[in-house]
Amino acid sequence: MGIINLTPDSFYKDSRKTEIDPILKQAEKMLAEGAAFLDLGAYSSRPGAEDISIQQEMDRLLPAVEAVAKAFPQAVLSIDTFRADVAASAISAGGHIINDISGGELDKEMFATVAKLQVPYILMHMRGTPQNMVQQTEYDDVFAEVYAYFVQKIYRLKQLGVHDIIIDPGFGFAKKQEQSYALMNRLQEFEALQLPVLAGVSRKRMIYNLLGTTAEEALNGTTALNTIALTKGANILRVHDVKEAVEAVKIMMACNQDKDK
Repeated sequence: MGIINLTPDSFYKDSRKTEIDPILKQAEKMLAEGAAFLDLGAYSSRPGAEDISIQQEMDRLLPAVEAVAKAFPQAVLSIDTFRADVAASAISAGGHIINDISGGELDKEMFATVAKLQVPYILMHMRGTPQNMVQQTEYDDVFAEVYAYFVQKIYRLKQLGVHDIIIDPGFGFAKKQEQSYALMNRLQEFEALQLPVLAGVSRKRMIYNLLGTTAEEALNGTTALNTIALTKGANILRVHDVKEAVEAVKIMMACNQDKDK
């Protein structure tokens, strides 16, 4: 899943695309490199990011979705939003999947909207909002609490008729560095939920803080952690750098050939 941030302030500056031509060029590049999905988001969810209005989010997002859908009709477009009205409008504009960082917590209409739209839904774990999530990191057992959250949310979604669900543990969202690594260490245990697992660690603080570098220097660490995620059962990698992630997937698949026979 290739990330296209339609924001001026996402944490990794090279991912920011705010004009249609650069957005289309990035989409073309990612698809050519082997992206199975493109994830378009117009609300920055980095810690402490500015809160923007629904209209601002729509103004950034909808023209981009329409342009990418028209230029690349074969592309599967994921819409990164926690707002139900934005989700519905973006699906009408050509989107296919809703990627909700808040798991329905920040807009109580989201679950009903996804049920009505009948599109796949990425259910992520987060506490609070991007503005205050760094103060929401107290857990007795981070894995157990995230797992219980998924059980509850999946039950509610299925009751509403949503069955195409992908889960995302939300690395770095309301989680300290060591908590994110604890989740990665037990990632394979989420397989008990019998749903696809998305791992989104690309160039995140959990990598560059550990290595004493920056987001711009975190590609090697990202590839290492993506590979670990694949060994632990991740089905989707959400990344800024598609070529390197696709190479990791190909190598992993080659290593697993004997298992598939």
